[in-house]
Amino acid sequence: MRPSAFYIMRTILEKEFRQIFRNPTILRMIIVMPIFQLILIPLAADYEIKNINITIVDQDHSSYSRQLLHKIDASKYFIVRTLMPDFEHALNNVEQNVSDLILTIPNHFEQQLIRENKATLQVSADGVNGTKAGLGSAYLSMIINDFNREIRESLVQLPRRSDFPQVEIYSSLWYNPFVRYPLFMVPGILALLVTMVGALMCSLNIVHEKEIGTMEQLNVTPMKKYQFILGKLIPFWILGLLTITLGLVAGFLVYHIVSIGSLWTIYLFSAVYLFAALGVGLLLSTLVDNQLQATLFSFFIMMFFVMMGGLYTPLESMPHWAQILADGNPVSYFIRVLRAIIIKGSTLGDLWKDMRAMIIIAIVLNSLAILNYRKRMG
Repeated sequence: MRPSAFYIMRTILEKEFRQIFRNPTILRMIIVMPIFQLILIPLAADYEIKNINITIVDQDHSSYSRQLLHKIDASKYFIVRTLMPDFEHALNNVEQNVSDLILTIPNHFEQQLIRENKATLQVSADGVNGTKAGLGSAYLSMIINDFNREIRESLVQLPRRSDFPQVEIYSSLWYNPFVRYPLFMVPGILALLVTMVGALMCSLNIVHEKEIGTMEQLNVTPMKKYQFILGKLIPFWILGLLTITLGLVAGFLVYHIVSIGSLWTIYLFSAVYLFAALGVGLLLSTLVDNQLQATLFSFFIMMFFVMMGGLYTPLESMPHWAQILADGNPVSYFIRVLRAIIIKGSTLGDLWKDMRAMIIIAIVLNSLAILNYRKRMG
């Protein structure tokens, strides 16, 4: 008597779960490692650059130059390393990685500012680290502008018929008013960790069947190919949802992150996205013959997902050709969706375009994987 399809599926799932829980390494990679990474990485991945080393060349030695020096030294962004007599000595500090910026205050700086109502300062930045140089120069420009405003106010002679005209800017940061970088980073890192569980673990599990020779034994059973594929995908789909749950709990306990949007919306998108991630793992397993090859291929795929996913670099700042490639990257959609739901409280209606794109990507990846699996398995 031929066993029913339900019985076969139940047997396959039971076998897969037993195989997973017998291997403590898989459980550590699926549960323990993602939690540690989710806790540690946001503490280190901070877009706000502080402790920028600066060397000041003060050729004026006036009260204004000393006032500017104290203002820079009091800033939380700069560390005044040394005071140099000339630019050549200061440049040696940059070459020896002691300083990142050089501020040159020329001779007669105070006299020119009082007599001619203008003066020039020179800011030189180490361009090897472009991000640090750009942000450091911007921070220093803000300090100099504030210093300039204070000097102008002090030079206005009294009595004045009216107040000194000035324009004040009040900025308001929506959704993240205190600029909490973990609130921005945790959803993106969680998306990458779920991808690793879905793609890497699924591919390694299937390739392991090839290495130990059980794939040929499974092919001669009454089991259909779709039953084998579903039996491999469903356990890791469930474990992926478990990773999402553990990640949300860890984000709440460690960083006090509470989702503004609905948790059901997060799980709905996660369920669709996991099918896309599992499709990547299934397609990868049909292209390699052993776990070493699967690990190497996964490394390059994850590099593409990280660099083209919008976690560290905004997609809008990429070249047009890179943005086209990012449109086919499921991680970019999932990172954007998680951030929108957790930080902004977006609903399914607001994110329907991203949902539609993830559904299409999931169908394409799994279809390619199934077709290639049928081709290779005859």
